[in-house]
Amino acid sequence: MRSIDSVKQILSSYEAYLMLERGLSDNTRAAYRRDVEKLLGYLVVDGMALRDTDEETLRQFVADLHDIGIAPRSQARIVSGLKSFFKFLKLEGYLDHNPAQLLAAPSSSRHLPEVLRLDEIDAMINAVDTTKNEGSRNRAIIETLYGCGLRVSELINLEISKIYFDEEYVVVTGKGNKERIVPISQSAITEIRHYLPDRELLPIKAGEENILFLNRRGKRLTRVMIFYIVKELALLAGIAKDVSPHTLRHSFATHLLEGGANLRAIQQMLGHADISTTEIYIHIDRSRLRKEILEHHPRNRRTDSME
Repeated sequence: MRSIDSVKQILSSYEAYLMLERGLSDNTRAAYRRDVEKLLGYLVVDGMALRDTDEETLRQFVADLHDIGIAPRSQARIVSGLKSFFKFLKLEGYLDHNPAQLLAAPSSSRHLPEVLRLDEIDAMINAVDTTKNEGSRNRAIIETLYGCGLRVSELINLEISKIYFDEEYVVVTGKGNKERIVPISQSAITEIRHYLPDRELLPIKAGEENILFLNRRGKRLTRVMIFYIVKELALLAGIAKDVSPHTLRHSFATHLLEGGANLRAIQQMLGHADISTTEIYIHIDRSRLRKEILEHHPRNRRTDSME
């Protein structure tokens, strides 16, 4: 396999390939380059090298595009560009495989993703083997993903100093380094507190001291690792649905909506810039959107309600 040149050299060679081999226009070549640069930035955040990119990483990347409200048509164009880029890398010998070969473009029709029932989420949490060192961490991960509706990138970068246990909220850094306040369920707080003593026993690496979720080597988890944790627990729980970390985020939003939470409140919790992105979750009567957000999440409903 040919050695990987600098990113700048690869992008220049790729643009030459698009012009000479495929005869694409200047605008199209520029768009393809921008799409590749989006992926490269994604890999940098995740600490991954280009040569280590696999199909699952690309699927997670496309899922994130959906999650931040990129239109399906634009997602399809980006997928097309990525397929072209990885085909080029294989043709030129930079890679010995093409991880984008089976990458599917999203459907142009808007549809609601898979949603888990509350008992299915409980089953995933109960499937965690608490005799293992990472057991308390994995329970906390599922509760935090579901209890706060976080993106994977937000979860892996969640800082301990931004968890306000007594006030029951967290400060999350989302897309574009924008911070938002998200209420956190008591269940998630309980699981995080159970995990913290185990975390203190890890050989925490320099620069990771404030990161909540760490691997056994004391470094923050990757998106791919979170994906595998969620997939494995869904399998152990006997859930037949196609479950990913995004499934927990979608379940969070749907359960809030079904409970009567206001769409604007859900938009703020999810960190959506455009409410049209949030409206994908409207599959029940709009008249039920009437109460504040924490009164309607299954993990926060008050047992002493007089309604």
